[in-house]
Amino acid sequence: MSSHQHRLGYTYVALSDVGRRRSSNQDSGYASPHLLVIADGMGGAAAGDLASSEVMHVVRRLDGPPPGDVIEALAGAVHRANDRLAEVIEDDPSVEGMGTTLTALLWNGTTFGLAHIGDSRAYLMRDGQLHQITKDHTLVQSLVDEGRLTREGARTHPNRSLILRVLLGRDESEPDLTLIEPRIGDRFLLCSDGLSDMVDDAAIGEVLRTAPNVDVAAVDLVQRALAGGGADNVTVILCEMVDVDAPADPTLASADRQPMLVGAASEQARPGGGTTTTSTSLDAIPLATDDGSDNGERGAVTRDVDPEALRYAPRAPRRHIWLRRLVVVALVVGLLAVAAKLAWDWTQRQYYVGTEDGVVVIYRGIQADLPLIDVDSVEEVTDVRVDALPTFRANQVKKGIASTSLTDARDTVTTLREIAALCADPAQANLPGNECGGAE
Repeated sequence: MSSHQHRLGYTYVALSDVGRRRSSNQDSGYASPHLLVIADGMGGAAAGDLASSEVMHVVRRLDGPPPGDVIEALAGAVHRANDRLAEVIEDDPSVEGMGTTLTALLWNGTTFGLAHIGDSRAYLMRDGQLHQITKDHTLVQSLVDEGRLTREGARTHPNRSLILRVLLGRDESEPDLTLIEPRIGDRFLLCSDGLSDMVDDAAIGEVLRTAPNVDVAAVDLVQRALAGGGADNVTVILCEMVDVDAPADPTLASADRQPMLVGAASEQARPGGGTTTTSTSLDAIPLATDDGSDNGERGAVTRDVDPEALRYAPRAPRRHIWLRRLVVVALVVGLLAVAAKLAWDWTQRQYYVGTEDGVVVIYRGIQADLPLIDVDSVEEVTDVRVDALPTFRANQVKKGIASTSLTDARDTVTTLREIAALCADPAQANLPGNECGGAE
């Protein structure tokens, strides 16, 4: 039976672990019947955990049946989340420089909307084949795209963690937006780089292909990341497309259809007091660690030595953004004013011979029809009448005869005066070979 004959839904799970080499969790994860989200915070001393949790708290307001277009809803949520980061930084300049990735799937009952920025990943397991459905916004991925680096080389490149696009509370935060049509049996994985850096795609594919359900798959993936070194926080969000009318497995973590919030967002103190405590029961699943860490308690290490501070290229501070914008506008206006003044000065060094009220006139400026501004003016009125000139010369004057200088314009007038005088003398006008035969 094809998937369009089923009423689609999904089972889901969210699981996060601090990792073997970290003392705090900067990842945030969320899973519910309508929304799957992962955010991987970064910034070292600038509070990556705060960044991911603040973004998560904004984006998870989407949870529920989407009121309209899922892509439009996601795009709006990403912009609101970025604005929230800007507010937090404005309130506390010490966290300037914090940022977070964001990857989210929003479900409307038939289609997923996907929003993505950063290097967290979304995978699809379909018909036994694993597909990465997001593109890393990283330096090494750009090198792969340009053919300067292989995918295998990217995994060991010294700058493999350098992110080029991420939410920072600034303007340059446009996400990739995509629609996905799922099928029965599809499994979707959202994960932080703590998984994808430690476990290769082949192993991820094996788990997603063989695990009996998403709960088992999530635990297996996290354990493999820890066994591979656990160098970073590890967060996985998993779902499997099912027929919602078929009998459900009551043992699954999502059987109660309640949201699961894990990682920093489940621990982070909210501005104004209070904490968010919603989290999946899988948080309590014991996972092997060997460093005796406090499993996420804050303050165990000094933030300013966090290597996450190096994950994205340094950028200028965002403080006084409106003042900077006003300065930019003023500079642009100033440059335009200078350009306009230079252009005006150039026009006023130009001359042409034309006509006004039936006589030949020397104009300063250029012939141009511009709204609200005259770029020419009468410099000298001559005694040469246009109707005293031959037709050809009269038409030239009416169209305007360009001159390189005032002296050149006066020379042109002298020539026209001589021609007019010649044509006014009947004895000369009828001589063969001159211009006067067609005088008006």
